[in-house]
Amino acid sequence: MGARTFVVVGGTSGLGLAVARQLVDEHQVVVFGNEPAEVAATATADELGCDGAVCDVSSDEQVRAGFAEVVRRHGTIDGVAACASMWAGGELADLSVEHIRRAVEVNVLGLTYLLREVVGHLHRQGHGNVVYIGALALAAPRPGIPVYRATKSYGSSLVDSLAEAQHSNRIKVMQLHPGPMPTRLQERVGAEFLDEVYAMPEQVATEVVRLLLLEPDDLYVSGERVLRADGRW
Repeated sequence: MGARTFVVVGGTSGLGLAVARQLVDEHQVVVFGNEPAEVAATATADELGCDGAVCDVSSDEQVRAGFAEVVRRHGTIDGVAACASMWAGGELADLSVEHIRRAVEVNVLGLTYLLREVVGHLHRQGHGNVVYIGALALAAPRPGIPVYRATKSYGSSLVDSLAEAQHSNRIKVMQLHPGPMPTRLQERVGAEFLDEVYAMPEQVATEVVRLLLLEPDDLYVSGERVLRADGRW
């Protein structure tokens, strides 16, 4: 299909940045981030040389404005990697109300606003791929991270339902659940949650990019769920 246009939400660090790096040599890439300075630094020629937009996904207005600008500049959006996430680790009683609220705003409401906008646009143009980055923590109960796991469970459930509702392989809504990786989010999490054997962001990004690059007529079902943990499948 030649050069295409991809949006990486949460593309200023960690896995999102690794995804953008793998795409930018052959495609148009727009990174979304909620910190203006980080967006500017990521989008410069020294880093990626791509477009960047300030977008806090917890704001429906910013999500709609961000994608409207991408469409204005590039016309078509061929794929979106939803990498933005808010960590909320610790026992429920130990989390502040503000921290809980922010985790829900980003991981629940933000993802909902994002997918609502993206899937609607993909339907209007008739094709495109979405890859949601979940978490391997959903595979089994994790008593130490109840809020984080609950918000990521919401995301997985939402993606499952949206994927089932597409009724067309031309619009693929998929999810990938990586294990802990050495990223900025992992630094906030703490070393106790990092497995002894783990995948690097660049390794997981390869799989995200593979899903993003699936073409409309590829025989690949919407709803594909990929688990990647500790460097192994």
